[in-house]
Amino acid sequence: MRRGLALLPLGLLLLAVAEISVFMAVVHALGAGWALLIIAGSSVAGLALLRREGIRGWRSFRAAAEAGRPPGPQVSDSLVGLLGALLLAVPGFLTAVAGLLLVAPPGRFLARRGVERATERRVSSAVAGDLFGPRHVRVRQSAPVDEPPAEPAAFGPPGQVVQGEVVEGEIVR
Repeated sequence: MRRGLALLPLGLLLLAVAEISVFMAVVHALGAGWALLIIAGSSVAGLALLRREGIRGWRSFRAAAEAGRPPGPQVSDSLVGLLGALLLAVPGFLTAVAGLLLVAPPGRFLARRGVERATERRVSSAVAGDLFGPRHVRVRQSAPVDEPPAEPAAFGPPGQVVQGEVVEGEIVR
């Protein structure tokens, strides 16, 4: 995390240089008036979307909380929408395109899944279950081991599939 924060000023500098170069290319292609009009229009649209996404996100979070559903999908969807609207509000062509990609449904879906996966990696499984609902996992049975285990398994012989109630939990070492 600290490495990412240390590289933030360099990333912002590179973004500024890229935005200026793209702006100059658009000015050369369309003219200064049209370029400024497009940037102003995308910024106004971004500000309007910021308000709408904020209200929509808060309402969906409250509805999920009142219905007793996990609020994680609504929160991650709202965060992606707010980020897209914020990128649209920032003047510049590259940020506007990135914001449009995050606001459009396919981009929003992919970004939301990315936010959920990143959250699941950083929090415990119990917290992820509380946020996003029950997790679906795939369990693969490994090949038999040549050496017998030091202690026999309490639930049956090796290789046997045990069926029963699934208890959600976390492994603590």
